[in-house]
Amino acid sequence: MEQVLSSPVHVANATDADKVKRWLAKFEQALSSGDRASLEALFADDCHWRDVLAFTWTISPHVGKKKIVDGLIEAQVPTQARNFEIAEGRTAPRRIKRAGVEVIEAIFSFETVVGRGHGLLRLLAAQPENAWVFSSALDELKGYEEPINERRPLGNAYSRDGGDNWAARREKEQAFADREPAVLIIGAGQSGLSTAARLRMLGVEALCVDKHVRVGDNWRHRYDSLALHNQVALNHMAYMPFPPHWPKYLPKDMLGTWLEHYAAVMECNVWMETAFVGGEYDEAAGHWNARVRRADGSERVLRPRHILFANGIVGAPNRPKLPGLKDFKGTVMHSHDFRGATAWKGKNALVLGVGNSGHDIAQDLQARGANVKLIQRGSITVFSVKAAALQHSLYYDEGLPIEDCDVMVTAATYPMAVRNAQVLTQKMLEMDKELLEGLAARGFKLDVGEDGTGYILKVRRIHSGYYLNCGCSELIINGQIGLIQYEDIERFVADGALMKDGRVEKADLIVTATGYQNQQAVVKELLGDEVADKIGPIWGLDKDGELNNMYRPTAQKGLWFIGSGLSQARLWSHFIALQIKARELGLIS
Repeated sequence: MEQVLSSPVHVANATDADKVKRWLAKFEQALSSGDRASLEALFADDCHWRDVLAFTWTISPHVGKKKIVDGLIEAQVPTQARNFEIAEGRTAPRRIKRAGVEVIEAIFSFETVVGRGHGLLRLLAAQPENAWVFSSALDELKGYEEPINERRPLGNAYSRDGGDNWAARREKEQAFADREPAVLIIGAGQSGLSTAARLRMLGVEALCVDKHVRVGDNWRHRYDSLALHNQVALNHMAYMPFPPHWPKYLPKDMLGTWLEHYAAVMECNVWMETAFVGGEYDEAAGHWNARVRRADGSERVLRPRHILFANGIVGAPNRPKLPGLKDFKGTVMHSHDFRGATAWKGKNALVLGVGNSGHDIAQDLQARGANVKLIQRGSITVFSVKAAALQHSLYYDEGLPIEDCDVMVTAATYPMAVRNAQVLTQKMLEMDKELLEGLAARGFKLDVGEDGTGYILKVRRIHSGYYLNCGCSELIINGQIGLIQYEDIERFVADGALMKDGRVEKADLIVTATGYQNQQAVVKELLGDEVADKIGPIWGLDKDGELNNMYRPTAQKGLWFIGSGLSQARLWSHFIALQIKARELGLIS
């Protein structure tokens, strides 16, 4: 996702809109003729193109004139992209500063042999004949447009032919008694349900399986104080935005209830209390043999052509084996198992780990009357949620339609993301100067991430190592929550932590907020070593700066992954569904 600082918008005048039109016309002419020199002349020396399916059927970044022009010319023969023009009904061309660069920013539309798409164009305001940023993304497949708005189906409200009503049809659909799903989705959280809804709109039958009892339990069963750390404007789900009166930061139970309603309203096929227990891909038959276990203990072998892991980006909890921890006589639990702090009023608690979960749990314990100390194992990046909103609310807080915001956030190549994150991090450091100085004075170890990119690229690189402050930092600064450095602990003992200076930090409860195994371990367990080794890491960055194995094909045919937050679920479920539909149609071998 792109992170850039923006200045106030100046609506482009007619001349600026004409500049966009002229650029698009010249681009289309050069592209259709394969005129390399003319194409190169249209791009600035520092230029970026990120394609999402439209030209390359994958997520494909290109940096620099040569790579961009080579990629365009190679892809144009089968793609036959044409009709590039300023998009009707979208945010109009406008002048704005992005990362300190004044640009003319425009959303354009185009079509290819098989589909239609939109893209983002940023012309340098000082050199409007040159593009700094160009992106292209497939929106829909011709002949398989989603049945929404003016294409809404009539339904059978007035049918009198004696057929099943809606409820009976839905019951039969969900049973899959006489057919197989094309796609088996592991997990019925925001990512799984979003993708199931998208696939349904494209006429692809999908089945979500989830081990929980109710849809939304993946949120309900987390610690009581949990709420989203980014604002609601960013997090709307596909087809169903949250109500306008909902709070900016959604509490977890509210979100869980929303997911349950979403599954019903979007007619997602879901089997709850159902575990995916393993599978093998049958190359000759072109499908998986996927074993699922139902609540009654019975098993069924499903034969989907695609399996999508939508169970997050991590596996089982990391339960550390720490010196002496087995000798501790109090209660030890992982943050995964922590539900609430009420039972620990007046008790002593140690929380090992200072990421988001560790801070939230420590804050919850303190608020409920526990004496709590955090144990820090290494430096992390800390920013306030107010400062983080510079990134979270970018575009989405500019009064733009959410569809236009999504076009914008898919535009950044990795070098752009690094540069923009560096600029944004400096601004956040200025905003949080007093907070960070207070933490440092308490001995809290801080960093600003690799190459000064803050927490923003930590999310992409390791998905850990940061905290977005919701009030716990102030409690540490004023001493209401204590701080211990792990390096000062000799070992754990029966009644707490024995420090190297001989003191014992007393504890009744130790919470290990120590993260989770990676998703590759989950794949190894469920699909075997061969598949896990074939696809490699899941999440983290590949050589192009894209996420490993996320949102696009993997080295294992018919295996897909989607994860992370609600905004990623909304955005990338669309592109996964299009890729699967294209394969079902034979458009991609």
